[in-house]
Amino acid sequence: MRAEAWAHGRVALLAAVLLSTGCVTLAPRRGGSIEEGPNALCAQPASSYAERAEPPGWPDFTSSDSEALLAPFLTCTSPAEYVALQERVDMPRLVRALTDWDAVRLGSLGPVREDAAGLLNRKRLSFLLHATDTYGVAPAEVFVRFLLDSAYDDELRELLFWLARDKRLDTTLGRMPRARAELEARGLKLSARPDRDFQPGDLLRGAGRAVTDLLTHEQEKNAWYTHYSQQRGQLPPSYQEDLHEVEREGARQHYSAGNVVLGSVDHLTFGVPLGFYYLVAGTGHGLHSLTRGEYEQAVRELTPLALLATVYVGGKGVRPLHEARRGGVALQGGLETLRARAGALAEKTRELQARLGAGVEGPRELARYIQARREAGRFVAVGGMDAALVLYEARGDVARARPLMSRARPGATGSPLPGTLASLVDEGVGHTWEVVEAKLAAVELEATGPRLPTDTRVLKQHRPALDTPPPEARGNPRWREYVDYYEERLGEVERGKASKGPLKWEGYERLRGWFARGLDFERDMVKLLREDAAKPRAERRFLGDFDKPRVETQVGVSKRGSGLRYADVLVIEEGELGGRPRRVETFSFKSRDLSGLDRKALRAQMIEDASEALQKYGEKLDIRRDSLQRLFGTAGEVRVSRVRLIYEGGALKPMRIDNLDAFVTATEKAVPGVEVLFQ
Repeated sequence: MRAEAWAHGRVALLAAVLLSTGCVTLAPRRGGSIEEGPNALCAQPASSYAERAEPPGWPDFTSSDSEALLAPFLTCTSPAEYVALQERVDMPRLVRALTDWDAVRLGSLGPVREDAAGLLNRKRLSFLLHATDTYGVAPAEVFVRFLLDSAYDDELRELLFWLARDKRLDTTLGRMPRARAELEARGLKLSARPDRDFQPGDLLRGAGRAVTDLLTHEQEKNAWYTHYSQQRGQLPPSYQEDLHEVEREGARQHYSAGNVVLGSVDHLTFGVPLGFYYLVAGTGHGLHSLTRGEYEQAVRELTPLALLATVYVGGKGVRPLHEARRGGVALQGGLETLRARAGALAEKTRELQARLGAGVEGPRELARYIQARREAGRFVAVGGMDAALVLYEARGDVARARPLMSRARPGATGSPLPGTLASLVDEGVGHTWEVVEAKLAAVELEATGPRLPTDTRVLKQHRPALDTPPPEARGNPRWREYVDYYEERLGEVERGKASKGPLKWEGYERLRGWFARGLDFERDMVKLLREDAAKPRAERRFLGDFDKPRVETQVGVSKRGSGLRYADVLVIEEGELGGRPRRVETFSFKSRDLSGLDRKALRAQMIEDASEALQKYGEKLDIRRDSLQRLFGTAGEVRVSRVRLIYEGGALKPMRIDNLDAFVTATEKAVPGVEVLFQ
């Protein structure tokens, strides 16, 4: 009986999660019927947001009814509609008029307009301090987690700064283990911004709080409990469950060491249960679970990714479960309803993954880009799928994404749709069309993904058609590119000029995702090196051995027996030589996932990469660019003083290795002439 009750509880919880997403229409529209399939997703056009009518007389700033001021925002069905509503109201005045708790609720719905964001954050701070002092640390932690989960990283940094400046960090968040763990999972460690030193006023402040507690009348305490009960009912269901656990079993048992690292339920982030722990720690086999009929596991893993697609990139909207119930929708329909909802979520997940072109990692990275900055959340909320794609291509840099966005809309000219090969062209860093093609060709030949044989009969039998892509490639801008690639390789096979058959679609798509990421890393490093070259010599990080460094990108170089290759960066001394040879260094950038390697595999991989960099870009090179050859006079080959092998860090950095410096030193010793760095 206990197992059966547990199973029914899980089904109910999953049904709650699915119905609360709003991804499938939950109630009949006016004059219409219930829509059940994937076509009901993302049905509301953005143009309708500006036409939405507000209640008569709203906002009434003469009234003290904070709930009435907030109410129209709670009925918004998507971040885009929420952002559009803000454009028609005096947001600073409205935020000032809200209670601290209602301001927290407003912030949970999406990005607040820039001119009101600072006021909102101040009210978040005020609520955090009030809840901790009034409700007790354990119950307050649930409310604080909701506040933290629904704020952007840049807003949280400001909150942590204010708390530390007021010497309240340790007495609030410092006593909340799960909230602290969630902050650390987002790269926000409390130890990075400790409380300021003690001041005499701190003693008086603490004594004042104690006196206030003693003198508080029972009537005021009852009012506090009334507020607490009301606020508890306004939390999303998952937080209400956590609060119930705190009240029932006590904070010590609920926040034991085994429960701190990963929560058991998703969190409401930006008004959407994105569940960022699952985005970071999930295994990514939700789609496979769904196809086998394991709907419970599938929904648990798919919901964070699918909601990101259906809501932030143009979805129909999300409301908490209690809002749906208020509209007359009950948790009925059983597993068939779950199957329809889960299938719709999975379809949108596949579409987003296909458009991003990086499998399950793409949505995870996009989610972090959105979560990192309020500006990014607003950018995607307004721009939908196009904005999400360009933000992903710009690696979360909104300033870089904006000009791409203006050219990515239908009918626009200029830069092509992100994801295509043409979108990788950036002549400012030397990524011309010819260079991009040449680099991709070299990477493709070295790819280890599954291939078709060099058998024309088999290749023609499996020939891809442009108008009939497989389900996993639908909507992917790279499908046309793959068809062209396949046809070109087939022609090479027929002419006897191909040593390998074409990659299968899955392998090609994976290759292209990493190729695009590698070019992005190159672009960032080129910018960094150019900035470094412009600094005084003593302040440089990379180019301190040069007097007047000249940074050149994608320089054609050749070595005997290796053919023409393009060095990512070539740095040449343009200053006075004083009789010395002209100094030349080459840089090779690697976006390689080393995170899961053990010690033996990591050592072997780093030595292999260093040896390859030395073989291709070290020792003696014949520089083939005419504008550079004149610097070396009649010299045919030039000696390279040093090769720099720079790995992309972050999530790609080795995670199982404590002393990474030892591996760097061992690699440099094994391959003299190569310096290894992690960026």
